[in-house]
Amino acid sequence: MMMNEFFSATHACLLNSNGRDKFYADDEFEYILAYGCRDELNTQIEGLNHLQLFINRNKGKWMFGVISYDVKNEIEKLSSKNPAHVSMPLIHFFVPGKIILKKKNEPAVLITDTDKKVIADFKFSPESYTFFSNQLQIKSSLDKEEYLKAVAKLKEHIQYGDIYEITFCLDFFAEHVKLNPWYIYSKLNRISPAPMSCYYKAGDHHLISSSPERFLKKKGERIISQPIKGTIRRGKNAEENERLKQELASSLKERSENVMIVDLVRNDLSRIAQRGSVQVDELFGIYTLPNVHQMISTISCRVKPELKFTDILRAVFPMGSMTGAPKISAMNLIDLHEQFKRGWFSGCAGYITPEGDFDFNVIIRSMLYHEQEEKISFPAGSAITIGSNPEKEYEECLLKAAAIRKVLEA
Repeated sequence: MMMNEFFSATHACLLNSNGRDKFYADDEFEYILAYGCRDELNTQIEGLNHLQLFINRNKGKWMFGVISYDVKNEIEKLSSKNPAHVSMPLIHFFVPGKIILKKKNEPAVLITDTDKKVIADFKFSPESYTFFSNQLQIKSSLDKEEYLKAVAKLKEHIQYGDIYEITFCLDFFAEHVKLNPWYIYSKLNRISPAPMSCYYKAGDHHLISSSPERFLKKKGERIISQPIKGTIRRGKNAEENERLKQELASSLKERSENVMIVDLVRNDLSRIAQRGSVQVDELFGIYTLPNVHQMISTISCRVKPELKFTDILRAVFPMGSMTGAPKISAMNLIDLHEQFKRGWFSGCAGYITPEGDFDFNVIIRSMLYHEQEEKISFPAGSAITIGSNPEKEYEECLLKAAAIRKVLEA
């Protein structure tokens, strides 16, 4: 019955940790599932102002939502002139009618407006909901030659001192696509279970995400950010995996990418932090995902108690791991060279609790689907530095898009 309610709901969200405690030991939820709609924010303009009003009127309630990368244009004097291959709201949030919470080593609990009760564990099975049609014709926002030329141009900007690093992305997209988004999410989550995985539905708009990256989490007065910079493929056996992990850990290029973003995040958090509380909890941590090894660092602070959610967002959004440094210069060059509007990609998705705590991912390794328009988009990118090899950066983009492509082309 609950599965039918979830699938038939116009608004739904699953945040699935896939055993995230292997990565982030202080996490308490195995998954959170929300569906139904008591209140909704769906806006294309003045997103942050509307968002704070929405939060104010729903104080003391659970809220789930997605914030587009293009909110940057409200925070800084920027624009997004490129076309969007899939149209999505600037910001979408909703207050659900029902929530299923599953904490580690505890039974699942169903929460409604009037009641809490223990229920059977929710099963994420795709078999009964299989539907997929069309011969997909996946296109790219830039072909390989165009990509290599763009990277060469960006490296010139680095040489001139305009930027130190930039996250440059390709968009893979297709039209005339009919699919069951929950089926695609379930299949993707099987082959690429990620610690910040997410399925989000807002009417015809769907987010299917196997994100490994946390943008921002608040628990009490403590805020943490966990940027990912540094990627290498998985090996064929344990011995090769260990060699690749050591190669990643010792790579001067990957470490320089990572530390530049750590410094950027430290600077962002200092705007909202209590004096002297910003610290790097872990630098250059190496973590293994199903398809890649990643370098992840953790930065934390104690937040000033008077700050609202959107005050925090204005100080730190968008996440430095998806822009580069300096952030504003990098974002200008992103819009100049990428040839597509990012929209929800490299924005964030997550929840706000009744107590005002929150947890949001970075929308990467993700597919956007507009059901009515029958369009999909799944961008991927890499960090460009002075030491970048354009061919290898292109291969990294393909590697990051491989899991979604595998599901779509199966």
